[in-house]
Amino acid sequence: MPIIEVKVPDIGDFTDVPVVEILVSPGDTVQSEDPLISLESDKATMDVPAPQAGKVAELIVSVGDKVSMGSAVLKLDIEAG
Repeated sequence: MPIIEVKVPDIGDFTDVPVVEILVSPGDTVQSEDPLISLESDKATMDVPAPQAGKVAELIVSVGDKVSMGSAVLKLDIEAG
């Protein structure tokens, strides 16, 4: 079953942005564009969306972790969606 890593998209000129909320759990089924995690920059809170439908296979980050563009946040089983 194909599993992809969901990564932080281009969030502007920010690095080491903290994860403030995880909105899904392993086993959850998500649709394309569903919010997965919330990040908080100096100016705003933003959600990282699901790139496509699937089932959350594994969380890679925890609340309080710092991420940047390209950081993997979770693994998504795209066949199970």
